[in-house]
Amino acid sequence: MVSIVNYKKHTTEDGRDFLVLEVQGGIEMVKSQKTGSYYATIRKATVPSTFDEVTCKSLIGSELPGSVYKTETEPYEYTVKETGEVIELSHTWEYMPEEPQPKVDRSTSTIEDFVKPEVKESFSMNGVE
Repeated sequence: MVSIVNYKKHTTEDGRDFLVLEVQGGIEMVKSQKTGSYYATIRKATVPSTFDEVTCKSLIGSELPGSVYKTETEPYEYTVKETGEVIELSHTWEYMPEEPQPKVDRSTSTIEDFVKPEVKESFSMNGVE
């Protein structure tokens, strides 16, 4: 589950305004690569919407099924607001309504590819072995 915690106004390249919902997942502990110490953080992402400002305000505090996932991107520069430090990142955070599933080539798949072995035993084969 993620929570809607805020909304923000964005402008398209052609000058049209729209609102995005800011969503965040639960707290998680991450180990610092520099110090080796753990710190608490929350993953955040924005989701474009068709809502007006009144609707966005009313949605703050609502929960949605899904999670915020790390997605690899082309490297880009990011300025840390608190320190002014410019760093290079190669990922972004993205909201996904459901947990991402591994891609499967369905053209060559059989039912055995999708059923766990312990579950497969409970299926009836209608007399066929």
